[in-house]
Amino acid sequence: MLFDTHAHYDEEQFDSDRYEVIESLKDSGVSLVMNPASNMASSFESVKLSEKYDFIYCAVGVHPHDSKEMKDDDFETLKSLTENKKVRAIGEIGLDYHYDFSPREIQRQRFYDQLCLARELDLPVIIHEREACKDCLDIVSAFKDLKGVFHCYSGSWETAKIILNMGWYLSFTGVVTFKNGRNAPEVATKMPEDRIMIETDSPYMAPAPLRGSRNDSRNLRYICAKVAQLRGISEERAAEITMTNGKNFFGIE
Repeated sequence: MLFDTHAHYDEEQFDSDRYEVIESLKDSGVSLVMNPASNMASSFESVKLSEKYDFIYCAVGVHPHDSKEMKDDDFETLKSLTENKKVRAIGEIGLDYHYDFSPREIQRQRFYDQLCLARELDLPVIIHEREACKDCLDIVSAFKDLKGVFHCYSGSWETAKIILNMGWYLSFTGVVTFKNGRNAPEVATKMPEDRIMIETDSPYMAPAPLRGSRNDSRNLRYICAKVAQLRGISEERAAEITMTNGKNFFGIE
């Protein structure tokens, strides 16, 4: 059985068939899903979704794209949402200098603020980083006491070693299946067994051979198979390793 450690079923791309897709997941071998939020509204929706399905857990937080909309009193709201037992992390949070939908100074401040919240609540964090590696590492280096995962990892092995030396995790998407993917396959091959996770990042990042289509957790098997191939192990063993790591990371029994 598979654990999709990052999927966004509250996104509008699933408005037409959200529940049909979710209810089909167990028949496709997916037994657990983590649904991270992207903004305050998404945080509420992610919690609602997790309450509807016993195999869905969630994270609450504000993505760097939406950090300019974040208000100081949102932190108390996020804190109250974490009282729900299905909330297992703060995320996804981080920096995105590719799109710059929010000013970089605001991105950095809200990232730092949410890391402080995670520390206060003793919750792990789900990190988004795009074209902001140095600033992101500079900020998280002050939070080595936290448990964190860099999701959708496609950075270098040298950067991966810095993250792993903090005791943190890396999670891989369909990028490991792309013909033009370079870093992700190398890093997925070299990863320590107890720190690797897999995800779809649905509805984005569909793996080959479905690249360009709307993604969902039923496609996690392609990612698992590629990771197994890269590491020279069976798909069953890759599923077992990534399931164990995901459950350990998010504190799921």
